[in-house]
Amino acid sequence: MGRFTEPELTMSDPVEKTLQRKIIHIDMDAFYATVEQRDFPEYRGKPIVVGGSPDGRGVVATASYEAREFGIHSAMSSRKAIQLCPHAIFVYPRFDAYKSVSVRIREIFRRYTDLIEPLSLDEAFLDVTTDKLNIGSALEIAKQIKDAIKNELNLSASAGVSSNKFIAKIASDMNKPDGLTFIGPSKINTFMEKLPVEKFFGVGKVTADKMKKMGLYTGADLKKLSEQELIRKFGKTGKFYYKIVRGIDDRPVQPHRLTKSLSVEDTFGKDLISTEELVAELELIAEKVAERLEKNRLKGKTLTLKIKFDDFKQLTRNTSFSAGVADYATILTAAKELLLKVETDDRKIRLLGITLSNFGTSINPGKFTDPDQLELF
Repeated sequence: MGRFTEPELTMSDPVEKTLQRKIIHIDMDAFYATVEQRDFPEYRGKPIVVGGSPDGRGVVATASYEAREFGIHSAMSSRKAIQLCPHAIFVYPRFDAYKSVSVRIREIFRRYTDLIEPLSLDEAFLDVTTDKLNIGSALEIAKQIKDAIKNELNLSASAGVSSNKFIAKIASDMNKPDGLTFIGPSKINTFMEKLPVEKFFGVGKVTADKMKKMGLYTGADLKKLSEQELIRKFGKTGKFYYKIVRGIDDRPVQPHRLTKSLSVEDTFGKDLISTEELVAELELIAEKVAERLEKNRLKGKTLTLKIKFDDFKQLTRNTSFSAGVADYATILTAAKELLLKVETDDRKIRLLGITLSNFGTSINPGKFTDPDQLELF
């Protein structure tokens, strides 16, 4: 069983009696990589990189914990991963296998609650304020879910348990892998005051560096600033920081989240220069976009073309439609027009991508429960 912090609430506590929200965040440990190691014994105990390629092209989707010991992480270029670990084993992603496992994980969740908000194939929020089995303890439910995932699927998950989504999300990352961390309401203020700003969910490296240059290193430092001061320094996000540093997060678990965008991109086996080659690749990408839009019953008003050059610099161009589109011909025509307007100066191109967004007039306004849709984000 994984490591876990000492629980501070029991079913007899007054907070539980008043139906204080009980939120669990489940995050699978190195999901794609551990599925590969489970299914292929020859990968076990070895540094596995899912995504990218041994010739240095593409980016890492995820890495096994053996690979992470060398500093490899998701979104890293394959080239950098090879530098860090020359003997890393690159594995082509098997998304059908991952989606199949995700469905089974979701079935385990549904034994306890129908209030499930999937964030991706490998993580989700669960609201167990009232659970189907009348267990009452969110910590016990999280433990049972982890045990079921391990016993039935031979995989490892980490769980965070708290009274809101923000704290549960942070808690699930605290004792990975195979962790179980509980942060109850009476501990949230102290926890947030001690938390380094770079650990705040949603605070990236750039924002964290900006905060530190202002002398803001922990939640306690942020808490000294008024809401208006935070808004002046960080824009509308400052209002979020003001609430969250005080442990205030009233967002409900949403079983049906809105799809904001749908993207397909391809990193080529060799860099491309000629317009003919690039248009041929766009045709394939546009076809896949149209297929996914039809499958998910979506129509988008905004199309964005992404171009990444061989030096990893990238640019985007977009166009808008008066009504939502989903057909292959319109998508391809718009993407080609954007491509032909870009002055590439004969630079080599390693990646093209097409994104459709602004689904305001979708046939179905982007609600999903099917894991097939989760790969789109």
